[in-house]
Amino acid sequence: MEGTAGVCSWKQCDPSDTQEYPHYRRLMTREVRAAIAGAREGGARHVLVNDSHWSMHNLLFDELPDDDELRVISGAPKPWSMMEGLDSECAAAFFTGYHAKAGDAATLAHTYSEAIYRVTVNETACSEALLNAALAGSHGVPVVLITGDRAIVEETARALPWAVGVAVKDAIGFSAVNSMTPHSAREAIHAGAREAMARIPRARPFTFAPPFELTIETAGVEQADFIELMPGFVRVGSRAVRFNADEYRPLHAAFIAATRIAAAAAPIA
Repeated sequence: MEGTAGVCSWKQCDPSDTQEYPHYRRLMTREVRAAIAGAREGGARHVLVNDSHWSMHNLLFDELPDDDELRVISGAPKPWSMMEGLDSECAAAFFTGYHAKAGDAATLAHTYSEAIYRVTVNETACSEALLNAALAGSHGVPVVLITGDRAIVEETARALPWAVGVAVKDAIGFSAVNSMTPHSAREAIHAGAREAMARIPRARPFTFAPPFELTIETAGVEQADFIELMPGFVRVGSRAVRFNADEYRPLHAAFIAATRIAAAAAPIA
């Protein structure tokens, strides 16, 4: 949702907010609907949508297409979080509403959780987009569309040059944007999704080379304290932990578990 056109503050993304969130969840839903429409025009038959923001039940079902071949995964927690439902039967993946990674000078930049300061896989700094693209790649599924702020779109395009990127806004610091209007953003996403379908035959799954090494630098020492308790993690710095695996999926699962336990860490009163 943070990559939706016009979004520039946490209040607009926070389901507990009763003033701004209801409006922006509708804009998020309509961007998803635009991506579905473009996919359909490009030849997609079966579409699976995974609601992946915050509580993961943000999409307004009555704003989505009346379509017997459309399924929606909603709610949390889910074992594979943002990538729940994806498997080798999928022809391609679309990422909509994405945002810059933690540490970037961009609006609402973060990686899964405010408890996470930096994430690398095999020494490559990773955004949510790159981590999730690698999980899709482990199933042989290419990512062919990414929409959101310009920082994440351009960064992802460098790693996945076959993907269509639709930048709907530019950052002006952490909490301000220069954005397309919602209508213009939806038009661009619709066209981008249609083009992305045509790129599937020449798209490639994104993968890191094995063996895999995950390093997580947390925002505070207390989060690393908690993650270190998990089997397989080794403390490598005051705020850093490391996890190694021969396959990517166990490493990604470890990362999801680490973000959840890090978010729960708090000083004991």
